[in-house]
Amino acid sequence: MPTASEHVLDLLSLKGKVALVTGATGHLGSRMAEALAEMGASVVVSSRRLAEAVAAASRLPKQDAEHHGVEIDHMEEPSIETGFAAAVKAAGRVDVLVNNGHEPLAQDWSTVTGEQFTRQMRNLTGYFLLARLMRNQVAERRGHGSIVFVGSMYGSVGSYPAAYEGISAASPAAYHALKGGVVHLTRHLAVYWAPDQVRVNCLSPGLFPSPKAPSALVDRLTEQCPMRRIGSPHELKGAVVFLASNASSYMTGQNLIIDGGWTAW
Repeated sequence: MPTASEHVLDLLSLKGKVALVTGATGHLGSRMAEALAEMGASVVVSSRRLAEAVAAASRLPKQDAEHHGVEIDHMEEPSIETGFAAAVKAAGRVDVLVNNGHEPLAQDWSTVTGEQFTRQMRNLTGYFLLARLMRNQVAERRGHGSIVFVGSMYGSVGSYPAAYEGISAASPAAYHALKGGVVHLTRHLAVYWAPDQVRVNCLSPGLFPSPKAPSALVDRLTEQCPMRRIGSPHELKGAVVFLASNASSYMTGQNLIIDGGWTAW
């Protein structure tokens, strides 16, 4: 068993763990990194810009743990390899990986080019390559690991075309294909890596628009949500801690959807 204690607070604790969070300077990634730090983890913040990663790491709460910043562009394989090596060198190891980084795409199904569609899939390639490095590192030291892919409710259901009409481009087809791939890759890797003591789960947010999203679009999407509101980034904190910690020690290959009931319709 990964823990000798069954007390729920001990199960949720991340003290003594090292967590690498990609895209940890963004809208959702910053709050997930914050949550892991609040539960005692040493957090390695990654960004495509090293200075921003270091600055973000310095702002995280410290619970007798040091935080670090590294540069990782998960769209580029050499950057993934050097960035993960830098994380291990700085923190000693990685116990938790949150694959959150994402290069966005604005073009919808009517305008996207083949090259753009293919590039969007490289987000998933980056997730896989980083996860494999994580698995190999855990297996080599005979440890335990938890990998959290960040998906989307749009990896499980389609969107409402009328919500976007007249306001913005449709929800990108490439994005839906990407997130569907994230969800299924989670299942595939989970069954292969379970004997290596590496759990793989997916966290799929629903409506968590950034402040830059058109207010009219947010209003229309909100109408389709059973809870009739958008999510606040802090509402993902409990979920990511659960998936990263021993509280979910018997859970792997699952997709945890936090969407205000959107996919329950």
